[in-house]
Amino acid sequence: MSMTDPQLAQNDALQKTHNWRQWLLLVLLVYVMLLAVSMIGSGFKFATGDHAKALFSFASNPVMGLIIGMVSTALIQSSSTVTSIIVGMVAGGLPITIAIPMMMGANIGTSITNTLVSLGHVARKEEFQRAFNAATIHDFFNVLSVLIFLPLEMAFGILEYLSAQMVAIFHTGQAIGVDGVNPIKVATQPVTDLATHVFSFLPSIYPGVAKIILGIGLIMFSITYMGKIMKSLMVGKAKALLHTSIGKGPLSGIASGAVMTVLVQSSSTTTSLMVPLVGSGILKAKDIYPFTLGANIGTCITALIAALGVVGVNSGFALQIAFVHLIYNVLGVTLIYGFPLLRNIPLNLSYQLSVIAAERKMYGAAYIGGLFFIMPLGIIFTTM
Repeated sequence: MSMTDPQLAQNDALQKTHNWRQWLLLVLLVYVMLLAVSMIGSGFKFATGDHAKALFSFASNPVMGLIIGMVSTALIQSSSTVTSIIVGMVAGGLPITIAIPMMMGANIGTSITNTLVSLGHVARKEEFQRAFNAATIHDFFNVLSVLIFLPLEMAFGILEYLSAQMVAIFHTGQAIGVDGVNPIKVATQPVTDLATHVFSFLPSIYPGVAKIILGIGLIMFSITYMGKIMKSLMVGKAKALLHTSIGKGPLSGIASGAVMTVLVQSSSTTTSLMVPLVGSGILKAKDIYPFTLGANIGTCITALIAALGVVGVNSGFALQIAFVHLIYNVLGVTLIYGFPLLRNIPLNLSYQLSVIAAERKMYGAAYIGGLFFIMPLGIIFTTM
């Protein structure tokens, strides 16, 4: 039995009301994320005083910083969460030189999600080969990007220099406001001060540690639910964007991947949506390659938003590390995809690995465990 016009109108009104509530909740969650970043920065500053650099001396080795970012993201399953935490830590005094490799590591760690999604096709050999091929393109691209840019950063400080120039252009020392009033500080400072008061009974550095832990928890909560809300509001539009962009060239694919990731607030979602399409034979791995690269750029929006919540003397540095994330991903896509010799490396390696993994499933499991956990954790334990 079909619905009458009044029923349709009522359903439409209910849907609009639901959507408005979702958007309001999304705004609230953005505030919670900004508050969390402010909390981490304040807590980190309280706990370390002027000794942030000494505290993280174990990560002054860029490879160690890379691994910390990589393992953290693989465990939390969200590069947005890790990069937002890094922004908060930089606001609290973590040096940029240590934070940059951590950001690079977060890029590698996030690619585990779509690789795990491909395991859903493991029962069907040919399907699994295609899905694993599509998933591991992201892995190899991010690893290749690190192999190129980490040595360049260690030798010349390219990302640190370029991001500092961008900060000089865009950063005025305060958020947009009237007569120097910082609206984000006005909104977040009372809650941050309240947290300081609540934890003041703790001795020594522990009030700062408690604020860091609370801030990390709030970031994980806000980003998780922001992702869920954005998916419910936008995933249909994101899928339509994906389908309409197929066959329109790599620039269109990269742009669409970036926009889709901004819409759903998760690069893992963007890349994971493509894996089943390749596994089922609807698309080829080569087709989704530009979307994957666009997802790397789109995910930078979260760190940029998080940096807006930082106030005080280190606000410029927080914005700088967010710009580092953006510059690194844009340069990586431009350089690797722009040169055919480099462009085909992730495609070729992912294809060869997928053929091996389809023949012997244990090799696929060994690859995931080895790249994301055993190798990095082994390096940590052997260098401690």
